[in-house]
Amino acid sequence: MSFSNRISSRLAAVAVTFMLCGGVAMAQGMGQPAQTGLDNPQSTTTNNMNTTANGVGAVPAGATSPQDRVFLKEALEGGMAEVQLGQLALQKSNNADVKQFAQKMVDDHTKMGDQLKPLAQQIGVKIPDGRSKKDKALIAKLQVLTGDDFDKAYMKDMVKDHKGDLTDFHSEADQGSNLAVKGAASQYAPIINQHLQMAEQISQKTDAVASNGGTK
Repeated sequence: MSFSNRISSRLAAVAVTFMLCGGVAMAQGMGQPAQTGLDNPQSTTTNNMNTTANGVGAVPAGATSPQDRVFLKEALEGGMAEVQLGQLALQKSNNADVKQFAQKMVDDHTKMGDQLKPLAQQIGVKIPDGRSKKDKALIAKLQVLTGDDFDKAYMKDMVKDHKGDLTDFHSEADQGSNLAVKGAASQYAPIINQHLQMAEQISQKTDAVASNGGTK
């Protein structure tokens, strides 16, 4: 075999080896399932949001739907209102159950808001800087109430608000597009459900107290 033929044969062998290695790598890559962050929402969502805060692993803009953006905006607005209403209840109520619930609203929704804000910033959702018209009207209504009337109205509104919130969180978890936002909705839906159950139980008690003319 001539020198030129030996060179040609070696080049051909190298090319075949390169193609085979590349094919194996591609096959391995295709065989690995994508990590969606939904297999374990509570742990992976936290990791997603920590990653978001560090500016790593940004989700492509095309993966975020209008529903995702609206959900985050309203979740942040609603959370701010829950904190402010809880603070108002802590000031005005003398009912131990109502005050305990109000403190939980302040604690849980503050923490939730702190974790959702970096995610909202990542996908270009402006952090709300004030309350919605609905929340302003509700706070104004509650501010003029006192005693058992306040407790009854506050808890009744908490039941109504958390029913709506739970529907929104489940809808985002099931139908959202952005995996990080879907994961956050899945993570927090059980907490919203817990709030709702607590609110319903306490609301029944405050209704009974108000119906009995404040007799406890």
